[in-house]
Amino acid sequence: MLSLLKSMPGAIELGLIYALMALGVYITYRILDFPDLTVEGSFTTGGGIAMILITNGASPWVATIAAFGGGAVAGAVTGLLHTKGKINGLLSGIIMMIALYSINLRIMGKPNVSVYGIDTIFTTSNVLVVVVIVVIVTKLLLDLFLHTDLGLSLRATGDNERMIRSFGSNTETTKIIGISLSNALVALSGGLFAQQSTAADISMGIGVIVVGLASVIIGEAIFGARKVFWATLAVVLGSIVYRIIITIAYRVEWLKASDLKLITAVIVIVALVVPTIQKSLKQKKLARKRSAELLTDPVQRGGGQ
Repeated sequence: MLSLLKSMPGAIELGLIYALMALGVYITYRILDFPDLTVEGSFTTGGGIAMILITNGASPWVATIAAFGGGAVAGAVTGLLHTKGKINGLLSGIIMMIALYSINLRIMGKPNVSVYGIDTIFTTSNVLVVVVIVVIVTKLLLDLFLHTDLGLSLRATGDNERMIRSFGSNTETTKIIGISLSNALVALSGGLFAQQSTAADISMGIGVIVVGLASVIIGEAIFGARKVFWATLAVVLGSIVYRIIITIAYRVEWLKASDLKLITAVIVIVALVVPTIQKSLKQKKLARKRSAELLTDPVQRGGGQ
């Protein structure tokens, strides 16, 4: 139990770093209803850009901002493939994810880049404090953006694209901006993760889409998603809860570190299935209640006579 408590700060740190990625997934998955797999490549892009710039003497903060920009470019290309190239959304993400593997190797020059012994944004500051500040600022800026005219258009495009287009709004541009912002946040998360672990690896982005979905689904299931502020907060908290669950799972004797992806898949399945079962049971309960009312009410049973 003591060792578990000692590992909690690290779990919260990772949860907050991944929360930025989860916010990016939230934009495409929930707001735009766009199945974007680009994130598996843009996460690594962010980490690779940050590591290369830092090892070449750039300021860690400049490297972090550059990582954000690199992800935005990757997302914009996916958006262009989908909107201008008329390629299926899922296929557009897959194509860009594959392309980014080679691009990331070009960026890093080799499969793994380390900044061990070189200053990062966490070198002179407490990791948890820095990450908390970055996540809070990013979350509030995202909330602010989603309440602007462009942000409202983005949300409306995901709800009813045809209706928004009938009002004269350019939904293609809106989609490109949304997908670009999503991958920018994912790359920012990758840049912070690489600095926290002092290394970027070509395979570091594999499976992050599932982690992001798990964070979004867990957050919404536990904390709800009534308004934008609470929805984004739920995503952040969901990411933290996910990492805590993973940390606890590692303490189970018969589970191995190699079971991480399996654990993640099970968590997502449970998070998806449980709300559906609850909704089904609620509907059946209401149906039984309504049937009982009809049987006991002579007026309704007699058709109002």
